Amino acid sequence: MIRFHNVRWQNFLSSGNAWTEIELDRSPNTLVIGENGAGKSTMLDALCFSLFGKPFRKINIPQLVNSVNQKGLQCEVNFTIGSSKYQVIRGEKPKKFEIYKDGNLLNQVASRREYQTHLEQNILKLNYNSFTQIVILGSSTFVPFMQLPAHLRRDIIEDLLDIKIFTTMNALLKERLADNKLKVTDVKNALLVEDEKLNVHENYIHEIETKNRERIANLMSEIEKSESSISRLEISIESSNTKIKELQESITDEESVHKKLQDILKIESKFDDKTKKYNREIKFFQDNDHCPTCDQDIDATIKNAKIEHGKHKVQEVAAALDKLQAELDKENQRLLDIGEVNKEIQEYLTKVTDDNNQISSLNQYIKQIRGSIDTEVSDGADLKTENKKLKDMKKAIAALEKKRKEHINEKELLDVAYEMLRDKGIKTQIVRQYIPVMNKLVNKYLAAMEFFVSFELDENFEETIKSRHRDKFSYSSFSEGEKMRIDLSLLLTWRSIAKMKNSTNTNLLILDEVFDASLDSNGCDEFLKLLNELGQDTNIFVISHKGDILQDKFRSVIRFEKHKNFSRIA
Repeated sequence: MIRFHNVRWQNFLSSGNAWTEIELDRSPNTLVIGENGAGKSTMLDALCFSLFGKPFRKINIPQLVNSVNQKGLQCEVNFTIGSSKYQVIRGEKPKKFEIYKDGNLLNQVASRREYQTHLEQNILKLNYNSFTQIVILGSSTFVPFMQLPAHLRRDIIEDLLDIKIFTTMNALLKERLADNKLKVTDVKNALLVEDEKLNVHENYIHEIETKNRERIANLMSEIEKSESSISRLEISIESSNTKIKELQESITDEESVHKKLQDILKIESKFDDKTKKYNREIKFFQDNDHCPTCDQDIDATIKNAKIEHGKHKVQEVAAALDKLQAELDKENQRLLDIGEVNKEIQEYLTKVTDDNNQISSLNQYIKQIRGSIDTEVSDGADLKTENKKLKDMKKAIAALEKKRKEHINEKELLDVAYEMLRDKGIKTQIVRQYIPVMNKLVNKYLAAMEFFVSFELDENFEETIKSRHRDKFSYSSFSEGEKMRIDLSLLLTWRSIAKMKNSTNTNLLILDEVFDASLDSNGCDEFLKLLNELGQDTNIFVISHKGDILQDKFRSVIRFEKHKNFSRIA
């Protein structure tokens, strides 16, 4: 239960710098009177402004500041809820909004709107509309329950029955549903992205593997070709070496041929010397008849014999030289043949050298290719890294798929909760239980004010009003006095329901000029009886111009007056 203790204000509307204070729990019933413009209804504006940041009447916030002092507006209200004491202070010029609990300032959040929401939802547990339906019944600017649109009627009933939490839960649930939908969409989009990345990566790996295999196969083919060439070259070298060996074996007599030639040349030289010797002797005997050595004549017979002997010897040497020349020609030919063989051997040796050089080049080429293969194998190691990435992608997709299923399961649960929390769900079941009680109380209060009609609200808070003759009426078809009786009956009904639920139950009830316009004398008396039956826990304030008629019916009277253009309590 909210128990209001006092409200006070300064520099508010027509009030000046001096504080104006009203104790709200001092008397069971209080009459507030004064001339027009004296400030009677200021207490309503001050109370609403303190709690909700806006006045009860349709007045702009800047116009609330006293037009003479033009600054220093401040309103305060003190109340208790259970064992906790609260004070709300609100001001303009300078702006001020503070909430104290048991003397300690509550943490002020960044936004005044959030601070106000905390006050309404967590402390008062009612908003402006509910407050003005349960605590205040006004006159000109007040909108009665029956004139409110359906959604505002529902808000008030939900506050009364303390089922606003379901609306709050439903609002939060809608946020959860929207968030869930966003999460499902995000996960779905993430899955599409990851699937696309997976496909691209798989194609990339396949392309790498294919190219890698092709390159290695080509390189291995090059090695095979080179090794085949090396094998052919080695066979060629072996064949050449065999031929060289055969050729070398065929000229093993080269040294002996050279020696024999030298010997033949030496013999030839000796034969030449002998030929020259014999030719000199022949010439001596042919040219000389007298011997110069012994100084005797040479016998013609001896002379002819010497000449014939010399000629015979020359012929013998010539024949020997012919044989020697034949042998020399034979050996020279052999030497020429050996030269040809050596030339052929040199050609084979050159070919072996060329073949060995080619083998060396091919081995170097094979080494380079094997290096390239090692590089490709290294790329294969990178391929392992890419396969690990692929595995991680699949894990990520599995995690996203799991998350998607979780979000879908969550959505199913949220949908069930939404069906329960929507207006046609739990709240309707609760309201359905209280509607008969509400209708019974309204009709009870209407009968007490001698207004005999059957008034019923349905689950959509639409009214059905029937007379004794069962004729149907609407709220707008009644006179202002009859409408006021309905409004008063609803006000008392809401307070009774609030007291039953102990939700927005409060000690304060303020009636602004209710008795002045729409209720006749009999209606006023009946309504006052109802007010007196509300009990000692209710503090009633009636604002009225009919002070002379009503003054003796109230325990306390507060009179407002104007003094030097400022309102004050007389």
